[in-house]
Amino acid sequence: MFSKQEATQLRKEFWTALGQYLSPIPSSEGEKINWINYKTGVKGIQFKMDADQKKATIGIFITQQDIQKHKELLSQLQGLKDIFHTTLKEQWTWLPQAYEEGKLITKVYTEKTGVNILKKEDWPGLISFFKPRIIAVDEFWNTVKYGIEGWQ
Repeated sequence: MFSKQEATQLRKEFWTALGQYLSPIPSSEGEKINWINYKTGVKGIQFKMDADQKKATIGIFITQQDIQKHKELLSQLQGLKDIFHTTLKEQWTWLPQAYEEGKLITKVYTEKTGVNILKKEDWPGLISFFKPRIIAVDEFWNTVKYGIEGWQ
């Protein structure tokens, strides 16, 4: 069992290690990128990686609170579903309507269970889970983003 402070420190160490591991890898457009705090350039679309004591999750989230814009972003993303799955070479879960803290969000994600961010021995598995997926999400995004950017 870890104290809250120890758990916070381990999480910080993991995300720092992952960021350092990914930092030499350029984006699919050949540019330097902050993989951990990926900026999509489109208001209301975020890429997130998360891990806790039970699982790791990576996904694309539509957080746009203007309902009409949210629906239009979702429609555009759904229209790119085949390109998305082809680029990622796997199927992800699509939740068009989810609520977090009372706010509508759309989640397109995948997860790995049975990993614990607080166990350093699980870190290689977490890195192996996140690395190819965030790189593939970047490749997908750089292929399609120019058709979506009008929603900034």
